[in-house]
Amino acid sequence: MRTHKVIATPLGIFTLVAEDSLLIAVEPSAPDPAAPVAARFGLAAETGFEAAERQLEEFFQGRRCCFDLPVSQEGTPFQRQVWSAVKLIPYGQTRTYKQLALELGDASKARGVGAALARNMLNIVVPTHRVLGSRGKLTGYSGGVDAKRMLLDLEAGPDNEALRQQCSGAGVPA
Repeated sequence: MRTHKVIATPLGIFTLVAEDSLLIAVEPSAPDPAAPVAARFGLAAETGFEAAERQLEEFFQGRRCCFDLPVSQEGTPFQRQVWSAVKLIPYGQTRTYKQLALELGDASKARGVGAALARNMLNIVVPTHRVLGSRGKLTGYSGGVDAKRMLLDLEAGPDNEALRQQCSGAGVPA
C-alpha cells in the first residue's frame, strides 16, 4: 500500500512516499491540496516515516553523510546503474555528468546520465545534487538550483570537516 507524509526541511516542504514500507520518493514541495493525491502519493500517514524523517534531519544538521533506509527505485537498467554510481559519490565531493558517464564506461552518455538523474525520485537520499555540469556549473536539479547550491554548501561547510573525514569514500549504502 502506498502512503505519504509531508515534512518541513531547511529546503522547504517535501513529500515522503512509501510503498509497502519502502521509501520510493522524497519530492520537493507538498502536493497541491486541491489535487487528488491518493493516486500518486497514496494515503496520508503520520507513522511509518520516522527513520526517513530522523535521517533527513540529521543530514541537514550536518550529522549524517549517507542514508540507511529501505528504498525502492524503479527504472531502466541504465537509470539504476547511474543511481548506483551517484550513491558512491562521497559526501562533500562532486562529479560532472561526463565523469559519471566515463565511470560507467562511455563519455558520450553524459546526456543520458543527466536524463537518468532527472528521473531520480529519492532526492537527497540518492544525492544527485553532487553531480554538476561541465566545469562545475550548477545545472538542473528537481528542487531547483538554489536548493542544489544549499546542499553543496552544507556538505562543503567548515563545520562539516569532521563528517567529511569520517565519511571519506562513503556514499549511500546500495
